[in-house]
Amino acid sequence: MHILFLSCLKATELMEKKFHFKLSAKEKIQLKMHKMMCEACTKYEKQSALIEKGISKMDYTKNATLDIEMLKSKIAKRLENINEN
Repeated sequence: MHILFLSCLKATELMEKKFHFKLSAKEKIQLKMHKMMCEACTKYEKQSALIEKGISKMDYTKNATLDIEMLKSKIAKRLENINEN
């Protein structure tokens, strides 16, 4: 019977795995039983799903167009200001 009970660490691993891969029947049952007993993991799963949804909607093309030289220049100026103080 102890094979049905998961630690919170293992439960969160399965929650994250679920976003990218299909869980086995055993994993689904274990996770469902754990969430029935653990309010913290249930909340974690909801928050994690929200974050995953937000990440999937991000537009990565904006980041690709950043001016690298401009960023290097800004970093160098800030480092100079730190060294002067």
